[in-house]
Amino acid sequence: MIHAAVTGAAQPLRFRLSGGECHDMTEAAALLAHLKPADVIADKGYDSHELREQVRRQGAKPVIPCRIGTRQQRYDRERYKRRNVVERFFNRVKHFRRIATRYEKTAINFLGLASLVTLG
Repeated sequence: MIHAAVTGAAQPLRFRLSGGECHDMTEAAALLAHLKPADVIADKGYDSHELREQVRRQGAKPVIPCRIGTRQQRYDRERYKRRNVVERFFNRVKHFRRIATRYEKTAINFLGLASLVTLG
């Protein structure tokens, strides 16, 4: 699975690979390390107190809706609408069949191909 941090123009800043069985949260801290974003916009899969605190320590505003069954926290719904930028990035990347079907079996080859695809 590819995890990505992208700019407002859907250009990748950083991306990481994990196994398909891993939760999204396992890569969130590494994606945000040493970045200085103004906002961190993520979906409900990234809802955790630890991630929100890390985002605040980095001087950014977390825009993450809460999962059902957890204590509800407010988030800026207008800013959350910009999450489609990440979806557009993944849509563009998955147009390449070798990425969408993961023809490359080793992680290093897949990461190299993903890097090449995201440059264009």
